[in-house]
Amino acid sequence: MIRRKCLGVLWLITVGMALAPTASAIDEPHENILRAATSFMEIEARQAHDARFDVSVTPGRLDSRLRLRSCEEGLEAFMAPGSRTAGNSTVGVRCLGPVTWTLYVPVEISVQGEVVVLSEALPRSTVLQASHLRLERQDVGSLSSGYLTDPDSTRGMVLRRALQAGTLLTPQMVEPPRLVQRGQRVTLLAENASVVVRVEGEALGNGAHGDRVRVRNLSSDRIVEGLVLSHGTVGVSM
Repeated sequence: MIRRKCLGVLWLITVGMALAPTASAIDEPHENILRAATSFMEIEARQAHDARFDVSVTPGRLDSRLRLRSCEEGLEAFMAPGSRTAGNSTVGVRCLGPVTWTLYVPVEISVQGEVVVLSEALPRSTVLQASHLRLERQDVGSLSSGYLTDPDSTRGMVLRRALQAGTLLTPQMVEPPRLVQRGQRVTLLAENASVVVRVEGEALGNGAHGDRVRVRNLSSDRIVEGLVLSHGTVGVSM
């Protein structure tokens, strides 16, 4: 729920704006402004999140004393600076003419869907298995660090730190397994259509699949950079 202190509109009067002293036929109905803000943010939020998630937008209330000239050329909603597509956010609404005004409407965006959580407490460096994971429906609108939605792609990842059962997993909590460790003896693999060359090397850094790492060729003592292909194997150009 939006807190009461956030329900008032943050509004900016531009040069062409006109205010009416009392309610009249030339006022722009507040309902139109709120509808424009809500409809716009619903579209933006749905595009930003997984199609399986349910999105709802609740606008704040405008100050009942606010009177704005009727917008003959229509209202235009837009993303305000610093706005987000989940949680508490702000939508800009402006009148395109003949009088012009701009104001900012606070909105609360609820984004609900199934996300990956831990089914049990696990220590740091655990390689995640299917039995460690489950899907749980949650409102992720307030999560600024993201979330994971696919248990299959999460399986095989490694925990960066110890976590409790029921923890909602974020991308920052996991990392791909390291296939190469600093100081490890690895195979340097160079190949083309007709030749395959394998030599022993020493890894000078850590790397997951697809990472680039530096390796010392133990035959020539030359340092080369290659791509981690599999456990203990680094591919280099010939």
